[in-house]
Amino acid sequence: MKAAVFSDTHTNIALCLEAVRRCRPDVIIHLGDHDRDAAAIHEAFPEIPLYSVCGNCDIAPIAPARDTVQLGPVKAFITHGHLYNVDYDRIDSLVYAAQEQEATLAFFGHTHRCLYEEAGGVKVINPGTAGRGRKLTWAEVDILDNGGIACSIKDL
Repeated sequence: MKAAVFSDTHTNIALCLEAVRRCRPDVIIHLGDHDRDAAAIHEAFPEIPLYSVCGNCDIAPIAPARDTVQLGPVKAFITHGHLYNVDYDRIDSLVYAAQEQEATLAFFGHTHRCLYEEAGGVKVINPGTAGRGRKLTWAEVDILDNGGIACSIKDL
């Protein structure tokens, strides 16, 4: 299973749409700021399942603040990250929240900085920012049938 993961689009989705066209993922994940961007991405690709959460810049959000989703054999915890103090380069609260949900994969955004590491038995991925910043990025995540995960951070 291949997932295209975007965060912090801030109404700038043109490059995300192009990345989805090139990648042809099995699922799209949008990690907030702005959650209505996720609806626009889903409208462009209605045949691809999309999971999304809201971020700290979402006013009257339409998506939940966090969710747990099944991606093939892997359970993933998705959130924007602002509720878990990720601004301070700490992921322990996020990892704990994922562990509580029995998730072995956690996606977050908010910091506009890419990250791919493992902590406490949870693989943690931040795709960076797809909408604002000097370097726009996203994550292509392959989830293998045996539960293995391969992540590639890509430029937009």
